[in-house]
Amino acid sequence: MNVINWITLLLIIIGGLNWGLVGLFNFDLVAAIFGGQQAALAKLVYVLVGLSALWQLIPLARSSGTDERLAQRNR
Repeated sequence: MNVINWITLLLIIIGGLNWGLVGLFNFDLVAAIFGGQQAALAKLVYVLVGLSALWQLIPLARSSGTDERLAQRNR
């Protein structure tokens, strides 16, 4: 897996954990770390998580209906 895929996967995991905390405890960890939901750094993290999800759609689309190894090789 290339570096961009690792980074985007990590950001998606961070986003998923953050949404889990919001859903379970009404606690936004990203906002708490970066000074609120309206803070520039928090917004940047939210945007990067969203863009990461879009990026990860590419390998998902490539792998649907094919062998995963073939999808990995075609990147």
